[in-house]
Amino acid sequence: MPMIRETIVTTLNAEGKVHIAPLGLIAEEEGWILAPFKPSTTLDNLRANPYAVANFTDDVLVFASCLTDRRDWPTHHATHIPGAILDGTLAHSELKVDYIEEDEQRPRFHCKVVFEASHALFKGFNRAQGAVIEAAILASRLHMLPREKIERELGYLQIAVEKTAGPREHEAWRLIVEKIEDYFKHAHEPR
Repeated sequence: MPMIRETIVTTLNAEGKVHIAPLGLIAEEEGWILAPFKPSTTLDNLRANPYAVANFTDDVLVFASCLTDRRDWPTHHATHIPGAILDGTLAHSELKVDYIEEDEQRPRFHCKVVFEASHALFKGFNRAQGAVIEAAILASRLHMLPREKIERELGYLQIAVEKTAGPREHEAWRLIVEKIEDYFKHAHEPR
């Protein structure tokens, strides 16, 4: 299995509007593979503007907020590509799409690193941050996973949140749990 790094990816649409989304990047020898699901704004943006910024952050509230449609985090212009860097990120990589491997569900955008920079000291993760990231991944796949699996895994992950979370992790956890509860509450209603 390849290494996957959970990041916040910023892309631009054809008009230059920034889109912020959590995305696991797949490690490749000379760069990263971005594999957004169809349909998605990230996918559309990569086709319109074949550049992205991988933002390496330890702020799990950004991950949770994106999953609950709060994507108004401040950004600033990338230095070497048409792109945007998330303010407050610890480090970033500016990426250019080298080639695309088409797929019915998740096309793979093979990207070369154009530029990288570090901005702040990484002070390590607490267990709650890892739990929030795992819960965010579950929340992004509600339509694909059985409810029992999601509830079982959330129960286990909650232990780490209760033992090690700070205020931002608690807020991120709350957002994700509310999203999941809301999904299951409305799952039985006719659409």
